[in-house]
Amino acid sequence: MGAAQDTRTRELARIHCLKRDLDLSDETYRNLLWTIARVHSAKDLDSYGRQQVIAQLSGRSLPTPPTRRVKAASDRQPLIRKIEAMLAASGRERAYAAGICRQMRIPEQLEWCTSEQLRKVVAALTYDARRRASGHQP
Repeated sequence: MGAAQDTRTRELARIHCLKRDLDLSDETYRNLLWTIARVHSAKDLDSYGRQQVIAQLSGRSLPTPPTRRVKAASDRQPLIRKIEAMLAASGRERAYAAGICRQMRIPEQLEWCTSEQLRKVVAALTYDARRRASGHQP
């Protein structure tokens, strides 16, 4: 086995370990692969794609090209708009929602989340709004 093949094998193993550690559903994982590299399986990733996926799953974000806009599936767009509206109403940035996602160990990019995961973010923002309304601000 050559050095390049060894590297590929190690990177694929790292990706699958991170997926397991983050307890990502297959749907979320495949959405992430598709969004980052337009592939359905990690075995189809090139070297750059593997590095991008590892960086995203590790919590390190690499800059994405500015022309590439991630768009959520149509069934999740209403939930994402609701989250954005709740953030705006509370005066918080989208980074706050990313922090909630990080604590829940789900993808930080809302467009990569499943509907169930987005509902959990809405619940967390609702809880935050109630806490702030009662005067217990962080």
